[in-house]
Amino acid sequence: MLLAASKVFDRCKPVIGVNTDPERSEGHLCLPVRYTHSFPDALQKLYRGEFRWQWRQRIRLYLEGTGINPTPVDLHEQQLSQEQHSWAHINGRFQDQRSEISGPHLLPVRALNEVFIGESLSSRVNYKSCKPSFKFSLHRASYYEISVDDGPWEKQKSSGLNVCTGTGSKAWSYNINKVANQAVEEILKIVTNEYNDSLLYSPEEPKMFFSIREPIVNRVFSSSRQRGFSSKVCVRSRCWDACMVVDGGTSFEFNDGAVASILIDTEDALRTVLLED
Repeated sequence: MLLAASKVFDRCKPVIGVNTDPERSEGHLCLPVRYTHSFPDALQKLYRGEFRWQWRQRIRLYLEGTGINPTPVDLHEQQLSQEQHSWAHINGRFQDQRSEISGPHLLPVRALNEVFIGESLSSRVNYKSCKPSFKFSLHRASYYEISVDDGPWEKQKSSGLNVCTGTGSKAWSYNINKVANQAVEEILKIVTNEYNDSLLYSPEEPKMFFSIREPIVNRVFSSSRQRGFSSKVCVRSRCWDACMVVDGGTSFEFNDGAVASILIDTEDALRTVLLED
């Protein structure tokens, strides 16, 4: 469904998903599971108009600055290791000599689920020279500056930034920010459930939810807002080997000097259908 949606830019062209593997896939973006084995019934309902349109809002992205490369790496067609992912971006940079652009450049993708920004190599294993048998993991945090809804810029370090739509809220804003019942006393369970439910919202609402993953706060870096709804998010990269990944399938280089503007335009909404289960 995500791959099909990424090829559609026409607001009037409907996209309908069918879950072909309901035993292993939840299929949130597809028709109800029962239509997997009775698709002719679904076609009849569509033909008779027994459905309602659902306009799933999508995120558009603008890139500008000196640390960008608008040539995408397609992750749908291949499974890349972290090293291969970085090399693919370097390769694309050499193939496209016009990649250094200054003005805002609208990327040829729309995010139906989410946009993730962070270092490509989030951790690596190092060895102590004095003790070859000992090894430890060194975490590489993502360094960037962020402005929410045209507010002041704030320097941050974290495990990455996620910006999702209502479609992606079940997978992202909810799971990143939810509070587990085990972490609170029994008396707070009701409040916890209400908070967790507030992280979900309709795919048709023209707003985004941003989440800062594991922020680092010290004398240099702050994190006044770690999560929340917004209409616009701007990010200036201070990373060395970072990427911006759209819907887990298209990756763009996003290194020091690059600035991304992330927002929703209702003209990008994806036309889908809702059938009764």
